[in-house]
Amino acid sequence: MKVLIIQQKMIGDVLTSSILFEALKHQYPNYELHYLINTHTLPVVENNPYIDKYIFFSPDIQKSYLKLISFIKHIKNSKYDVVIDVYGKISSYLITFCSGAKIKIGYHKKYTSFIYNNSVKRISDSESKVSLAIENRLRLLKPLHIPFELITPKIYLKKDEIQQAKRHLETFKINLSKPLYMISVLGSQPNKTYPAVYMAQLLDHIVNEKPNAQLLFNYIPKQIKEATEILNLCSDKTKKQVFFNLFGKSLRDFLSLTLYCDALIGNEGGAVNMAKALEKPTFIIFNPSLNKLNWFGEKETNTNCAVHISDFIEFESVDYEKAKHNPEAYYLKFKPELIKPKLSEFLFRN
Repeated sequence: MKVLIIQQKMIGDVLTSSILFEALKHQYPNYELHYLINTHTLPVVENNPYIDKYIFFSPDIQKSYLKLISFIKHIKNSKYDVVIDVYGKISSYLITFCSGAKIKIGYHKKYTSFIYNNSVKRISDSESKVSLAIENRLRLLKPLHIPFELITPKIYLKKDEIQQAKRHLETFKINLSKPLYMISVLGSQPNKTYPAVYMAQLLDHIVNEKPNAQLLFNYIPKQIKEATEILNLCSDKTKKQVFFNLFGKSLRDFLSLTLYCDALIGNEGGAVNMAKALEKPTFIIFNPSLNKLNWFGEKETNTNCAVHISDFIEFESVDYEKAKHNPEAYYLKFKPELIKPKLSEFLFRN
């Protein structure tokens, strides 16, 4: 059997959906499994032993109708027996519908029911106490008679990548016998980022709780202005503990550096998912518009901690929608004083 799994766009989604390959190989080790992803997301699933082949949905395909048609023809000619559409957007609908696969699996939506012959309804309350992102993905395997097995995403680093990261840390005089924290100072977008002045206060709190802590900022070169703003808002004591110019020049570099960290702390996003996949403890500040249960499960609480404004103040379902349109108003209510006690507990454990 030849299976194609489609998960485009975001790095965290591509990493999370990789659990389907491990579950499939456990049940059907002889199946040939292909992963259709966007080119830039490859680093998080590179070297995954359960994935037999990567199919890339590149930006030029997305921008050109003719190239998209050619790409869909290529998928059809590949003669897949099963297509699992995790992504569930227009491009993946077209690919799935035209694939010629006998078994087409996707999430249930009224307007796409004709595309799949196996529609799976998402659940809103986890039955296995893991994040809904994981549980709902594993539910997509039910039509293939694969029983639920708790599998979490994993990242596979090469030996030379790990060694190179250690040399990089040594160049900056990082002492691996002292606490080393990766700080996710920025979210994927400005409106998904904890306010700079609040983040600086949390960083000061980390250093006050752990005076010998060493802090690495997770940012990319185009975000240097925003990252510098947060650094400048920190106390002089904290600034001395931040190794601002030590960061991964590529996604694989970031992963290798994170492997040496004691924990990742900061904004929810792809970096958090990657840290978890490296089995690193995480302290996550959720965007007010997000449902924490989608990306954080009860079974994670022994190792990880996640905070959402709804943990501290009255927050109704309508507030999620309001927070999408005006996240700043909700972020400003999410003061550091609310977070610090839980952060202290986390630091004590890590």
